[in-house]
Amino acid sequence: MYNPQETAERIRVLCSANNVSENKMLQASDAGVRTLQNMKTSMPSCDKIAKIADYFNVSVDYLLGRTDNPEINR
Repeated sequence: MYNPQETAERIRVLCSANNVSENKMLQASDAGVRTLQNMKTSMPSCDKIAKIADYFNVSVDYLLGRTDNPEINR
């Protein structure tokens, strides 16, 4: 089972590492400004997760905690 809090933390770390605000990233990803806050209780839709992964050029599996490797396997 996926842990939405872990996913939110990975996204926050990516924001910090890329010197981008959470709000800017969420806007660019067409996600609501409360998306990360809402992850305390639920996982966002797969399309939002995919858009955030695309924004940072990391795999969805990385955001979901299925791997510690952020690279996309194509």
